[in-house]
Amino acid sequence: MKKVIALILVAVLAVGMLAACGTSTSTDASVSSSAASTDSAKGTDTAASGQLIGVAMPTQSLQRWNQDGANLKKELEGKGYKVDLQYANNDVNTQIQQIENMIVKGSKVLVIAAIDCSALSDVLKKAADNSVKVISYDRLIMKTPNVDYYATFDNFKVGVIQGQYIETKLGLKDGKGPFNIELFGGSPDDNNANYFFDGAYSILKPYIDSGKLVVTSGQKDFAKIAIQGWDSAKAQARMDNLITANYAGGKKLDAVLSPNDSLAIGIVASLKNAGYGSSDKPYPIITGQDCDKPNVIAMINGQQSMSIFKDTRTLASKVVEMIDSLLQGKEAPVYDTKTYDNESKVVPSFLCEPVYADKDNYKKILVDSGYYKESDLK
Repeated sequence: MKKVIALILVAVLAVGMLAACGTSTSTDASVSSSAASTDSAKGTDTAASGQLIGVAMPTQSLQRWNQDGANLKKELEGKGYKVDLQYANNDVNTQIQQIENMIVKGSKVLVIAAIDCSALSDVLKKAADNSVKVISYDRLIMKTPNVDYYATFDNFKVGVIQGQYIETKLGLKDGKGPFNIELFGGSPDDNNANYFFDGAYSILKPYIDSGKLVVTSGQKDFAKIAIQGWDSAKAQARMDNLITANYAGGKKLDAVLSPNDSLAIGIVASLKNAGYGSSDKPYPIITGQDCDKPNVIAMINGQQSMSIFKDTRTLASKVVEMIDSLLQGKEAPVYDTKTYDNESKVVPSFLCEPVYADKDNYKKILVDSGYYKESDLK
């Protein structure tokens, strides 16, 4: 009888360990986050023992990076690490200096969300020379072998979901159309921007080719539609120009592909100034990403249509697992060792699953999961 009970306990523990590795849905993300918090509450991890971890974030001007930094700091300190968290105000030279200082201070691991993904080769060579491990966070650091892991969301799938949302809302699969659409791309120095656009375009291109979607401006190449620095004001200015040149005289705009929320805010502002938002002139379908508070409010108010939700609590927990493994001399759990080539090596990667939120499901996705309070979205 004792042997049977022991076997049952072992099986239960094994199932629990397997479940803790999954991050395939928003529900899983909440469970993973709760599990990580429970682990932190148990006390200091033996791998941590007060070791210093450098966390380099690009800017505090966007809500998502503040949340990423705060989540990482909380998770790491909960495990017993010391944390040097720095924001670089979207200035590449500042970020390089911050990383150099982290190395000098004795950081054992660097977690870097790069501003310019191709500008860190020299400073990461210094990291390698000092036996400092590097985790590329959300944005893949390019053109250097001195990156140990990449932790992100499935960025191609982010674009696919955005494209599918437009496809569904316009009824393109049902043969409806033609519809007018304009395309926006992210910052060209952010490697993720290409994945977002390629994912969305893989869905939209067949409809563009068949004439069911018409890019009225004719601007379809990434180089033409990219917005440097993910700048809201630049997105607003481009949308202003598109409206003036292509949508005068009441011509209808049916959809705008926006890869993230900072661009969507600028696009919405431009459309509002041009008189959109009435029953006679409704907003087009507008996509986004990050579920920033102003954008969720814009969704609730019928201005922005959707936003991709990337639960940074889940990503932070995965990065802490990677750090623990690195400092114990172990391989971190990843499931992609073929896709993410940074032009110097294929970087072992862990990809969390994105989902979308819109006015119909935002309470379940964002509020019920504890990511926001209902009062945050007023």
